[in-house]
Amino acid sequence: MGLLDRISTRKIEPESAAVVTAAVDDPVFSTKALRKFLACLRSNESAALIDLGAVVGSNVTFFGEQLGCKIFVQDILADLDRLIREGRPEAMPALLRTRFSEESSSIDGILCWDVFDYLDRPSARALADELTRVLRPEGALLGFFGTAQPRERGYTKYIVVDETTLRHRSYAAARGRQSALANRDIIQLFSTLRVSDSFLLQNNLREILFRKPVWEGQK
Repeated sequence: MGLLDRISTRKIEPESAAVVTAAVDDPVFSTKALRKFLACLRSNESAALIDLGAVVGSNVTFFGEQLGCKIFVQDILADLDRLIREGRPEAMPALLRTRFSEESSSIDGILCWDVFDYLDRPSARALADELTRVLRPEGALLGFFGTAQPRERGYTKYIVVDETTLRHRSYAAARGRQSALANRDIIQLFSTLRVSDSFLLQNNLREILFRKPVWEGQK
C-alpha cells in the first residue's frame, strides 16, 4: 500500500505536545476562500481531495471530519527540493506531467496552497495542466498566490484552525519564492476553469477559488 493510500485511510495520531506548543508562536491569518471551498465539496458524500502541501496530521483530521473525504497528499515542494539538491531542477516539468496517477475528472477538490509561487513557468504550466485534467466537472481548486516580491527563503505549512483561520508555519526550502505571478498569468494557467471567488488579503496573498465547468455531454 502506497503513501497516498495510507494517508487516506489510516488514523492520524495527535501532534506531539512539543509541536502543539510551538504552534502558539505561529502567525495566524484569516482565510476567506477556505469556507467556500469546503461548501463546494460538502454536497458530495464520497469526495476525493488532493492536498499539494506537506503532510499535516491536524489538516487531514479536519478535512476528514468536515467532509468525510478521501485525502491524497502530494508534497510537490518536496519533489522540487529533491531535484534542486540533485542539481537538475529543469526536470521538474517532466516529473509533474507523470506525477499524478489519478484518472481524468476523478478528483472533487484540490488544495494548491502557495505551491505555484515556487515554480518556474514551465513547471507551473505542467502542474496546472495536470490538476485541470484530474479535476472533475463542478470540482473546486483553491490556490494562494503571493502579490509582493519575495524577500525571504522558506516554505509555509498552512495549518487549518477552523474554516476562517490558518496558522502559517515556516520551514526550510532549497529555493525561495519566484517572481509573483500577475493575476492575468494565474488566470491563463487555469484558462479552462472559471474563477468562482477571488480575495486579496492584508498579508499579500491572493486566494482564488476555481471551479471546473460542466460542458455539454458531461455530468
